[in-house]
Amino acid sequence: MACVSSSFSVDLEQKNRALALNSMQTEYTSRSIAAAPQALRDICERAGGLRSGQYVFMGPMVGRVFSYGLWWPWGDGMTISLRVGVGGVDESHDLMNKLRDVFGVSL
Repeated sequence: MACVSSSFSVDLEQKNRALALNSMQTEYTSRSIAAAPQALRDICERAGGLRSGQYVFMGPMVGRVFSYGLWWPWGDGMTISLRVGVGGVDESHDLMNKLRDVFGVSL
């Protein structure tokens, strides 16, 4: 699972959550993740599962490929992380390379 990550203050929570939902229109919680596609559930499991207050966003599937975002509030109550990735592809897939290029990530 390769992702790009951003951490931000809870002051930006509402704005950033709206942006995430605009890009990845489906949202799951620890209570609703069982209804998600298996590929997304697998990603959540590899990330340690969803706990209360955590969310996973999912964009539309194109074939077996989809975007996802893992929304993780920190225990300090002041910071949230959002990890964004592409599911349904391996790490050497061209889409993963494009994601790395956009965010300036090197292996």
